[in-house]
This record gives sequence, C-alpha cells and structure tokens, in this order.
Amino acid sequence: MTLRIETVANGKNRIIRLIGRIRAEHLEELKAQIGGSGRNIVLDMECVTLVDVDVVRFLGTCESEGIEVLHCPPYVREWIVRERDSRSEMPQHL
Repeated sequence: MTLRIETVANGKNRIIRLIGRIRAEHLEELKAQIGGSGRNIVLDMECVTLVDVDVVRFLGTCESEGIEVLHCPPYVREWIVRERDSRSEMPQHL
C-alpha cells in the first residue's frame, strides 16, 4: 500500500490524515498539502505503517516548526528523537 492523504478542516485546525507507507517521493505532495493551508496543521499518523529516513527528518522539522504530529507510531517517534539528537550533536561550524 502506498500513501493516501485525507484532509479534514476542524474549526481552526486542518487535520492531514496519512494512511499507508510514506516515502521520500511523497514529501513534495505532503509539503504542498501543508503549505496550501492557512490554518494550524495537524498530521495524524494513526494509519501509517512504514516511513523512511527522509520522512523521519521531515516530521522532525514539521514539529520544530509547530506542526503537531498525532498518533505517531512508537518506532517513528523514537527515530525522530534519535535523528534530532544526532543533528544537535554535529559541530556547528560545518
């Protein structure tokens, strides 16, 4: 199963429900969905089954920019934290 995206406007929020596998090739479409909204964005990952490293890094960036990530699978949450920690340990002068 590949990625399916459903969007729902919920008062002041726009919920983007992600279903299936998310790969790097899906990020442009997902960025367009996020960028096309003037509302607070919530990414609902309850039905996500698989992600790759580019998606994990993207999700970490989304969170740092104030986008809420709901129902994130535990293995993805741990991976986001590890990626964020590894980037913060890199020398800043590079």
